[in-house]
Amino acid sequence: MHSPSVSIVGAGLCGSLLSIMFAKRGIRSCVYDRQQDPRYSQVSAGRSINLAMSARGMRALRHAGLLEQVEPLLLAMRGRLIHKENGATELQPYGQRPHEQIFSVSRAALNRILVAAACERFGVTMRFGQEVTSYDPHKGQCTVKNVDDSSTYTITNGPMIGADGAGSCLRRAFAADSYISPVESLLPHSYKELSIPAGPGGRFQLATGALHVWPRGGFMLIALPNPGGDFTLTLFLPNDGHSSFAALDSAAAVSEFFKRHFRDVMPLIPDLTETFAENPVGILGTVRCRHWHIGGDLLLIGDAAHAVVPFHGQGMNLAFEDCVVLDEILARGGQNWSTTFEIFENRQLANANAIADMALENYVEMRDTVRDPGFLLRKALAFELERRLPGQFIPRYSMVMFHDEIPYAEAQQRGALQQALLEDLTKNARSLDDIDLAAAERRVAQLLSANL
Repeated sequence: MHSPSVSIVGAGLCGSLLSIMFAKRGIRSCVYDRQQDPRYSQVSAGRSINLAMSARGMRALRHAGLLEQVEPLLLAMRGRLIHKENGATELQPYGQRPHEQIFSVSRAALNRILVAAACERFGVTMRFGQEVTSYDPHKGQCTVKNVDDSSTYTITNGPMIGADGAGSCLRRAFAADSYISPVESLLPHSYKELSIPAGPGGRFQLATGALHVWPRGGFMLIALPNPGGDFTLTLFLPNDGHSSFAALDSAAAVSEFFKRHFRDVMPLIPDLTETFAENPVGILGTVRCRHWHIGGDLLLIGDAAHAVVPFHGQGMNLAFEDCVVLDEILARGGQNWSTTFEIFENRQLANANAIADMALENYVEMRDTVRDPGFLLRKALAFELERRLPGQFIPRYSMVMFHDEIPYAEAQQRGALQQALLEDLTKNARSLDDIDLAAAERRVAQLLSANL
C-alpha cells in the first residue's frame, strides 16, 4: 500500500496541483520550494510568462475541482492574428467549432490560486524559502538549505516527487549514462519578455481574442492578452548571427531592429530600449529521460521529467495531464509506489517525447510556415475534410489542443499520415476548387482505416 506521506520538491503549477490531488486521496505531502510564497511576493520582471491553457489543462483543473476558481483568469484566443511585414493582419483560426479556442493565463496568478487552494482548502504543508541543493539516489535523501539563514537539513519522507522544473536538482543528480539518463538539449535561440500596457481606461491596444504573431522567418514576436488590458510580449530570436540577441548590443541596435521588423508594435512599447536592457534573456530547451522513476523512491514529473519548448503551448498542459494520469492510477488503488510510478511512466513517456517533437516543429510553423500560401491551403483542406469526416479526420493541431482524449503520441502518428496526404492533395492546387474533394475524402478514409 502507499505510504501516507510524500515529499514534493517544487511548489510551481505542477507540484501545487499534484499536492491537491494527493490531499483529496488522503495522502499527506510536504512541498518544498526555494522561492518565497507566491501569495505574498512578486514575480521578477521578465519572468512572468503567460501560458496557453488548452483542453488537457482545463480537464486537470476540472478534475481537481478548481476550474471555476481559475476561469476569471482566462482570456480566450480563437486563433493566431498574423502581423505581416507590410502592416496587414490576417486571422488564422485554431479550429472551426465555437469551443475550439485556447486561453491566455498568467503563470503567477494561476500559481497563487493553486498554492492558496492547497494550503487553505486542503491543508497541504508548504515550506517556502527552502532550496533543495542535492539529492542522494543511494540514500533517497535530499539536502535542503533554508534561504533565510543558510542552515541545512535533510529530508527522507516517503517517496520524493521531483516537480522542480526544467532545471530540476533531482534530475541533475543523475548522470547521462544512469538509469534515468537525462538529456538537456538547448535551442540556439532564446527569448526576452516585454509588454504593452493597457490604454486609457484599461483599453486593449491590440485586438483581443487572438494570439498575436509577428513571423519573420528565423525569428518572431508574439503577444498574449492579460485581464488588465495589457499584453505580454515575447521575442524569440537566435543567440548569434545578423538578427540575434548578440547583435542587439546597444539601444540604437534595439531601436533599429524593432523599426525594421516590428514597426506597428514599436510605438506601443514604452521605454523599449530600457526594458530590453533590463529584462533577462531566457533559454529554450528540451529535457528527455530514459526513465522517470527509481523504484518507489523517486518520481520526476512535469518539466522536471520532460521540459518542452513553448511553441505548442503544452508545457503546463502536459504537466497537468501528468497529475491527472497519476491520480487516476492511484484511484484504482492497491499498488505500491514502485508499481504506480512504473504504470505512470509507461503511459506518459511516449506522449512526452511526441509533444516535445511537435513543439519544436511548431516553432518553424509559427515563425515561418504561417506565411506560406501552401500552408493556408493545406489548413483549409484539413478543415474541409474534418467537416466531411467528423471524428475520423482531425487536424493535428486540434488533436493536441482540443482533444484531451487523444494521446499526444497518437496525435503525432495520425498527424504525420494526414500531413503527407494533405501535401500530396494540394501539390498542384491553388485553391480548394482545384481539388477533387470527394476523391480526397475517399483517400483519407482508406488511409486512416488502414493505419489506425
